[in-house]
Amino acid sequence: MPLAKDFLNGFGVDALVILVYFTGICAIGIRAGRGSASLKEFALGGRSIPWWAVLASIIAAETSAATFLGAPAEGFKTRAFFYGQLAIGTVIARVLIAFTFIGPYYRCGVSSIYEFLMVRFGPCTKNAASGIFLFTRILGIGVRLYLGGLIMVVLWRHIFPGSPVTLGNYFWGILFVTLITTVYTMVGGIKAVVWTDFIQASMMLGAVGFVLWFLIHHLGGIQATGRAMGGWNQLHWIQIGWNPSLPFGQALAAMLSEPYTIFAAVIGSTFFTMATHGTDQDMVQRLLTAPNPQKSRLSLILSGLADIPIALAFLGVGILLFLYYKGPGGGVPDIPDNEIFAHFIVHDLPTGLRGLIIAGVFATMMGSTSAALNALATSFTSDFYLPYINPGADERAAVRAARIATLIFGLLMVLVGTAAAYSVLRDPRLTIIPLAIGVLGYTYGALLGVFLLGMLTSSRGSDRMNVPAMCAGVIAVFFLGKVHLPGLIDFGRWMPSWWPVIAWPWYVLIGCLVTFCLAVPFHSSGGVKGFRIK
Repeated sequence: MPLAKDFLNGFGVDALVILVYFTGICAIGIRAGRGSASLKEFALGGRSIPWWAVLASIIAAETSAATFLGAPAEGFKTRAFFYGQLAIGTVIARVLIAFTFIGPYYRCGVSSIYEFLMVRFGPCTKNAASGIFLFTRILGIGVRLYLGGLIMVVLWRHIFPGSPVTLGNYFWGILFVTLITTVYTMVGGIKAVVWTDFIQASMMLGAVGFVLWFLIHHLGGIQATGRAMGGWNQLHWIQIGWNPSLPFGQALAAMLSEPYTIFAAVIGSTFFTMATHGTDQDMVQRLLTAPNPQKSRLSLILSGLADIPIALAFLGVGILLFLYYKGPGGGVPDIPDNEIFAHFIVHDLPTGLRGLIIAGVFATMMGSTSAALNALATSFTSDFYLPYINPGADERAAVRAARIATLIFGLLMVLVGTAAAYSVLRDPRLTIIPLAIGVLGYTYGALLGVFLLGMLTSSRGSDRMNVPAMCAGVIAVFFLGKVHLPGLIDFGRWMPSWWPVIAWPWYVLIGCLVTFCLAVPFHSSGGVKGFRIK
């Protein structure tokens, strides 16, 4: 195949760049994590990580491949910055988390944040919350890993045009990235995660900055780009979502069914971020590596402020890609929206730089995956292995268990990522942002509800009754949100026709309110006696 041969010759420099990147990341991760001889060291790094490294790690974790490739797809599809509105809620939520959650976590001295629920309520609540996290995080990160396979698929199409894309094309990309990430996370623990995240965040931001410059330069500069848009006033930033011409009930239903509105940004996104950044071991664990609560709060709040320009940059890439392909001699490719940025990287960037940007895509995947693997292993070891499977384990056995758990969770993520790829193959117009983030919304409202109960009250909530309340919160999301799980079940068919299909940014709020309201009438009788939130 002459085309394949020519492409592979041209891709040699890119392949070398990617190889150097992977080798360097593995070496740095393994070296950074030397000396993790105890579970506390493996999970929290001795609370010795500088605040600025924690900040970069948070950015790397939340700016996953779903954002790197998914956010440009949203900008390309909508030609607007509506998705970026959700960053408003992320800033509000971080301030609330900083002064409500961080202090109690440090005072309890926990490795797994679900140990706080053990202290406050008892083992039933702790086990249920940790189990929800383990299940949901495997699904959430696994879905994001689908994008690792997507890069391989775009390369496959370019090398072998006309060849069919199969599930195997996705699988090998997912397996490749996950295994490399699992290796350095198993060996290095949280220190490897944070320091590789710092490098990956820098690479990711550099990559998106270069792509913005490249696209604007190709379009003829800032002024020419504005003319191509029909004027800068054609850019839409805020979407109210309220149609005053409709009756109140219909207008409310239409607003709740649209994910990117100012109401979803200020209310729904605030609750969503409180759950993902306050009750998720994946995110909170890196916050607890800072030396003290003050440094942890600083990292958390600054990461929220950084979210705004980052979200706008990725959406801007998508909008510029539409102008790029719409221009003279162009033509919008007939490919799924999720692939538009990957298609541009592979087909339109010069050799060498193409390799750097592809490495940037892998950087975002590895940053979010490594953190999740370490958090999953820590939560499983602290919440289940040590108390129930091997109560007499010494530090060496605990670290060994955490490393084995890291490997197992990595393999489970590969399976979920492959299943996500299968879903997209069946429906090519399915965009990854709602799929990846919506998974968290199903269960994280229940987590937030029970954590708020523990943080905001000192005697409300029963260890036994909290679990049914959390189950009710999860069930409420499926029914009240009229969730449709493709190929499985449509919960909307049991709801009245006039009830709206509620968009994913509202899921956590629904689950949180139901869980909190059902649990708050009961009195706490478990947990560690004498504990009070100060």
